[in-house]
Amino acid sequence: MGGALQLAQLLGWLRLKGAVAAEHGRRRRECRCRRCGSGEAHMHRTPCAACGRMCAYCSACLTMGRSRECELLVLGMPASPLEAGSTPADLNKWRLSPAQAAATESALQFIEAPHQPHPPQKNKEFLLWAVTGAGKTEMIFPLVESVISRGGRALIATPRRDVVIELDPRIRRAFPQARVVTLYGGSEQRWEAGDITLATTHQLMRFHQAFDLVIIDELDAFPYHGDPILHYAADKSRAPHAPKLLLSATPPTELQRRVKSGQLPHARVPVRYHRHPLPVPVLIRTPSVAKLLQTGKIPRALLAALNHSLNRGAQLFIFVQRISQVEPMAKLLGRLLKQSAVEGTSSQDPDRADKVNRFRKSEIRVLVTTTILERGVTIPRSDVYILDADGRLFDEASLVQMAGRAGRSGEDPNGYVYFCGRERTGAQAATISQIRGMNRIARKRGYLLPEERAGSWWSRIFKRSN
Repeated sequence: MGGALQLAQLLGWLRLKGAVAAEHGRRRRECRCRRCGSGEAHMHRTPCAACGRMCAYCSACLTMGRSRECELLVLGMPASPLEAGSTPADLNKWRLSPAQAAATESALQFIEAPHQPHPPQKNKEFLLWAVTGAGKTEMIFPLVESVISRGGRALIATPRRDVVIELDPRIRRAFPQARVVTLYGGSEQRWEAGDITLATTHQLMRFHQAFDLVIIDELDAFPYHGDPILHYAADKSRAPHAPKLLLSATPPTELQRRVKSGQLPHARVPVRYHRHPLPVPVLIRTPSVAKLLQTGKIPRALLAALNHSLNRGAQLFIFVQRISQVEPMAKLLGRLLKQSAVEGTSSQDPDRADKVNRFRKSEIRVLVTTTILERGVTIPRSDVYILDADGRLFDEASLVQMAGRAGRSGEDPNGYVYFCGRERTGAQAATISQIRGMNRIARKRGYLLPEERAGSWWSRIFKRSN
């Protein structure tokens, strides 16, 4: 095996490097793992039977096999730069809305720009800032098509396994002639190469400069957000010339700062595909969830809103902060609303997948849950209630994502969102400001349909939150 690897390196088919090595310019014992990028904090030294000394190994990526100081890391050769430009993309083919088409065109111009090797484009990044339900998947189709039509390879990565599995059939339908490889824990395609690779972000540690376009979806989601190892893996997976496209409805603060300062090229999609404005959350002042469960009562205003949602045929997302509150709140709502189709679920519920499936089929009318369902679940006619919305566990990103469960379908674009709590917080104010800001941009650019809802039942009865 060693001889074959050496021959492959001499022929230029691959490269061999130390799996763990000292960083350039650092002292010898300050090592870094070349597979996951971890430094001394994750290095452990043990007597090594292979080299006969105290040899460092990386504990951060141990699940992929031991990366040791005396072992080789086999690296593929980087992809060659693609030719600049391509046949003009037919955006009509993908049936994009005006807002989707404008953002996609900007992203296409970015990824098709000529490669400039001097100086190297280390941070060739583009942010697609699209509201929840904007149809981000449809927008990336022309970008993927541009790359594979020029003989390149595209990667679409997301932190969540269920999103990867859900995306697989959509990509295969959109690109029936392309080789599609889908990678996640337990995937059967882990040794295959394709024109289009779908993967969880953890799988990116397998790749080195392999892709001509890297797309990171839901970059603000756990576990990608805040994990330097996964960020390192994403950068390592793209070829030196390759752009990285970032997709998010709630970009982290640092990215928003770079956007405002002009350091990060971007495009905003301020409206959903159905071209109706985003529902603006309304504040209902309520006691804490703990108090509601203690008294067994719900304030009249909240009860009126819940009954209105049920009477209009909506299904209800009820978000709470704590797993321990899910089942008690489901029982309380079932009793007060006189509804049998009320369930609760959380990350600790073994029946979560079944309940979510029943919720999608409308067999469950009211689902009490935690932020585990703030993403990825779309119900055609739904209203959102966020209890303890003033709690410290709900930040702006969480509130935006939870609010984004309402009004996603063209059948019911004007769903309702309620922030229920004792007081208005900075996170709530920032969420409302962001949603109104997107609606304002959409209206200014002419993306909204001419007919908009003039008012709501709530604004006629209660005072709408400012």
